[in-house]
Amino acid sequence: MLFLHGIGGNRRSWDTQVESFSREFTAAAWDARGYGDSEDYEGPLDFHSFSADLLRVLDFLKVQTAHLVGLSMGGRIARNFGLAHPERVKSLVLANTSPGFAALPAERVAAFLEERRQLDPPLQAKRLLGPDAHPRAYERLVAALVAVHRESYLKTVEASVTQDRAAPLERIAVPTLVIGSRDDPLYPIDIARAMATRIPDARLEELPGGHVSNLEQPERFDRAVLEFLKTSERTS
Repeated sequence: MLFLHGIGGNRRSWDTQVESFSREFTAAAWDARGYGDSEDYEGPLDFHSFSADLLRVLDFLKVQTAHLVGLSMGGRIARNFGLAHPERVKSLVLANTSPGFAALPAERVAAFLEERRQLDPPLQAKRLLGPDAHPRAYERLVAALVAVHRESYLKTVEASVTQDRAAPLERIAVPTLVIGSRDDPLYPIDIARAMATRIPDARLEELPGGHVSNLEQPERFDRAVLEFLKTSERTS
């Protein structure tokens, strides 16, 4: 299993899940280019470079196929990889994500850009989290946002909005779980529901809380993913 963080996260955002799923799977999380311990890079970002990076990671680890679990930006990377390299994917978990920024109204895209250009970690964390989040969720999210590489982070924000517009979800050909949160301020639950109807045979899980479901509802998130993985492995 490989866990892919969101636009303001890093591999440590998945510490709870890596520990939990390592009991039954070989589990790891990455730092995407320009995040965490991964290096920054020169020039603008091509959003599809994340898929090429992911392919290199799997090759380096000598992993032929993997379960990919991505949240927000990580979910957008995972679905792009699943579309481009279905032979390398056992399953997809697409959490609190979207088919691209064309799914959002223009005013919400503008708000997304403005809020992230400001890069105010405490304010951003408060906006993203729901009222019933796990007690440590705020602390962990602020720590992740404080640790971002500002230039690479802003490149990712710009590339996301301009390049990741509309994915052909109907072409996803691997078992897929879509997770949405009922009070997600960035990607409303209707986006998750629509994604699940477009992806062939996709399963939908609706959780309480805001945008960062793995931090806010870790036990329910893990339980939903584990049940999905066991079901998909039995039927594969």
